[in-house]
Amino acid sequence: MLKSFMNNKKGAVGIGTLIIFIALVLVAAVAASVIINTAGKLQHKAAVVGQESTQQVASGLQVMKVSGHAVDKYNMDKIAIMVSPNIGDEIDLSTTVVTFSTKENKISLLYENDSSNARLENATGTNNIFEKNGNYDEGAWPFDDAYGSGNGEKKFGIIVLQDMDKSVSGDHPTVNYGDKVLLAINIGEIVGDDIGNRIRIQGEVIPEFGASGIIDFTTPPVYNNNVIALQ
Repeated sequence: MLKSFMNNKKGAVGIGTLIIFIALVLVAAVAASVIINTAGKLQHKAAVVGQESTQQVASGLQVMKVSGHAVDKYNMDKIAIMVSPNIGDEIDLSTTVVTFSTKENKISLLYENDSSNARLENATGTNNIFEKNGNYDEGAWPFDDAYGSGNGEKKFGIIVLQDMDKSVSGDHPTVNYGDKVLLAINIGEIVGDDIGNRIRIQGEVIPEFGASGIIDFTTPPVYNNNVIALQ
């Protein structure tokens, strides 16, 4: 009985079977190609996202301190923000935005790159950063006292404190790890009035990419000195 059953079984042979086999192989090959291609794209995308994430986390600017200049006990006309880059990619300060807000004002400032008006100064050896006129024996403030009141003058200047490779220069001043600069702002002229006492000021130094430096301070009840530590 069993022998008779086995004699009735026939193997699948012939050109039809071969065609089906080849078709299955081709389908498997196409499927494998699609999977490999998709995996390659996903790997590339993951690498790009990872690089961008690392750039955002590792790069950026930190606000190290903020100082102000008082004209008397009740009015402050200038502020200087010391910034330094995080360990990461270099930062082009010409694309950086500085924001400030008080109860009455909210302003955004860009870099003033008009080199003919000395918007970028080197402060090495200066006695007073808040003094003007490019005379390093007197000071390195890059603006006249009245700068900021005119149209197109809502800008910040740069005072270079530490720049070993001389990268902080020209229309695209670039800071890298270890550099220190001051962002100079005639805040009194820009907001239309000098900054008084007990004023809360918040803001950010926002680079093109990476972490922003935070500005957050309240002016003192009385300006007892011409130069005030604010943050």
